[in-house]
This record gives sequence, C-alpha cells and structure tokens, in this order.
Amino acid sequence: MDFPELFWNAKIDDIKNGYVYTSEKMYVCLCCGEKFIDGIIYQNKGEMCDANYAISNHIKEIHHSPFHFFLELDKKYTALTDTQKELMREFYDGKSDKEIAKAMNCSQSTVRNHRFQLRERMKQAKMYLSLMELLEVRMSTKKEDKLISIHRSATSIDDRYAITEKDREDCLQKYFKDHVLITIPKKQKRIIIVLQHIITRFETNKIYCEKEVNEILKVVYHDYVTIRRYLIEYGFLDRKHNGSEYWVKL
Repeated sequence: MDFPELFWNAKIDDIKNGYVYTSEKMYVCLCCGEKFIDGIIYQNKGEMCDANYAISNHIKEIHHSPFHFFLELDKKYTALTDTQKELMREFYDGKSDKEIAKAMNCSQSTVRNHRFQLRERMKQAKMYLSLMELLEVRMSTKKEDKLISIHRSATSIDDRYAITEKDREDCLQKYFKDHVLITIPKKQKRIIIVLQHIITRFETNKIYCEKEVNEILKVVYHDYVTIRRYLIEYGFLDRKHNGSEYWVKL
C-alpha cells in the first residue's frame, strides 16, 4: 500500500497518534512517511530504543505533535478557516476564553460561540464518518467502481480526481509500452494517472538534484522537462526556487 492510500485509510486513533502500524510490521509516520521497523533497535540522542518509541519521538521532534501538523493542512482537507485554526491552537494550549478573547481582541462570548460551533461540527463529523463507514461495507469493490487514493499534496481536488482503478488500468495500458510513456495525454484526468505512475520511480524522504531527476525521467519519456514541470504543477514533486534540490511531496 503506497503512502497516500495508507494515509487516507488511517483510522481516527492512528491520526491522533500520528502514525499507523502496518501489516509489514512497521510504524509509518502519517506526517511525512518516515518508517520504523518493528524489531529494529534505533538510536536516539545516544540511547537505544525500540521502533514504537522511535516513531513517537520522531513525531515530537520533527512535527511537534499530530495536532499541530494536521491543523496546518490545507483547508480543502480540514475545512477550517484561519480564525478557527487560531482558536483551536489556543484551546489546545489550555487557555481560557478570557485569555483568548484578550489575545484575539474580541469578546468572551465570541470565543464561547466558536467553541460551541466547533463542538457541534465534531458531532456532525462523527455521524457522517459513521454513516460513510457503514456505507463502505456495502459499496462495490469492483475496479470500475472503486476510486483510487488522491495524493495528499494535490494542488486542488475536483472531479479530475474521480478516477477508478479500472480508469487507471486502462490508461496505463494505453499510454505506456515497456514502461515507457508513448505520449502525454491531453485530458487532465489521464495526465494525473500518468504522473501518479511516474512518481513511483522516486524515493520518498530523499533529496534529488536536478540532474538526478532528469536522468530518472529520461528513461520514461523523451520530453523529460515537460514531465518534470507537470510533476511540480500537480503537486507530486517540490523543489527549491533555484532548482538545486527536488523531493517527493507526500
């Protein structure tokens, strides 16, 4: 299971912990994809620790906490406004309504109303999630019906990503021959499928120079510059402004 699918299939308790334990007996960070293999001893600040401790320490040191990391995800995932995010940070830090009102230059009743609205949304979200989980049990698992996972760094989410496993399979068969891209599709939905396939050639948590990126893409398609640009535009790759470093966005 690739990281996007692992992320979107994570249970609420996994998201709250910031990691998931896989069938391959490894702990995977849901913030960055870093893996810690169960049974391996890791070193942390001169001390030896198991994988469970290592993943918890990794999240704390690198991401502060699951709460802080996931709160900063794009609005398309959290559906939170900037004001709501700021309030949630203050609530998380244990500040009173009076302290928050003073810091945000508003009334205590305004803060209290926001607290109430957030709690009501939580109730609605629980009900929605329960209904969807019940529905998923009854939904078809056929390739022509099952939707593929969207990469978390997608620059926008719309009907272009309404892609089934059958769509992906047909597209790859049509546009690839012997692992080489025949031509770049015109439809954006098919471009996304092609890019999702190409990005698997890159390792996560690894920094590439531009030459290394080009060498990987040259094997796939002669116009590697266009493919490289698309990977960045669609949120599969990121880079420094000067192009000195590239990496896979998760």
